[in-house]
Amino acid sequence: MSTTTLDAPRRPSTPSAAAPRPTKRPFPLVRHSLALAKRSLIKTWRTPEALIDVTLQPIIFLVIFVYIFGGAVAGGTQEYLQFLLPGILAQTIAQGAIAIGVNLNTDLEKGIFDRFRSLPIPRSAPLVGAVSGDVVRYVIVTISTFAIGYVMGFRITTDPLSAIAGCLLAILFALCLSWVSVFVGMKVRTSGAVQGIMFLVIMPLSFASNVFVPTSSLPSWMQTFVAWNPLTHLVASMRGLFLGAPLGNHVWWTLAWCVGLVVVFMPLALRAYRKKV
Repeated sequence: MSTTTLDAPRRPSTPSAAAPRPTKRPFPLVRHSLALAKRSLIKTWRTPEALIDVTLQPIIFLVIFVYIFGGAVAGGTQEYLQFLLPGILAQTIAQGAIAIGVNLNTDLEKGIFDRFRSLPIPRSAPLVGAVSGDVVRYVIVTISTFAIGYVMGFRITTDPLSAIAGCLLAILFALCLSWVSVFVGMKVRTSGAVQGIMFLVIMPLSFASNVFVPTSSLPSWMQTFVAWNPLTHLVASMRGLFLGAPLGNHVWWTLAWCVGLVVVFMPLALRAYRKKV
């Protein structure tokens, strides 16, 4: 009868038999933000009607203002079109930033951010990803505005590099302005309130500026506000880069406003988001 030794010594485990430890991939905020930006783009792709404001709005504004007010303001529709298009692009791209605050507030109401909170991702990734994904809206605004402008007769009189620089400056400004909308979306309780508050911010900036008329034609008491208005500097920068108008220091003022908007409202938005979720 054969016997087996129950207390036979165990063989020491070799290093190759040990389970491999998961390695942490670098730049988690960047990776997760890009993944959530992709989610935002998929939502936009599946609901194309959400792009009506960035496709039809510049067309409507250009047609109405050029053919109704062009003769009275500039003496002719063609002259006014050359003056107006950079302003309409700035106004539309600024109003396009309202949507991100509305969408994020809607996600809060649906409880999507509760799911994000349970995931092993940086707390700020959902907001950074949403803002990054919104760049597609601003590219669509730029393309649609120039498309209808060229059909109506608008022509860039500078070189292509200057024109591209003007478009990139407008998109950068919209991305920085988005943090204001994100902050409002994190603070108020309904998406309708976000839209109402942001319109109260954007509309005075649009009309008390050089978007529709030259600054010199405005009342003297308003010109002080217009001189500090960030849209004024953005529009003047684009007119210089598109049409060769004097640039002065408008580009630097626009970049300074971009930095200021991010420095002030990005931390406020992140802080409001952490309190919300």
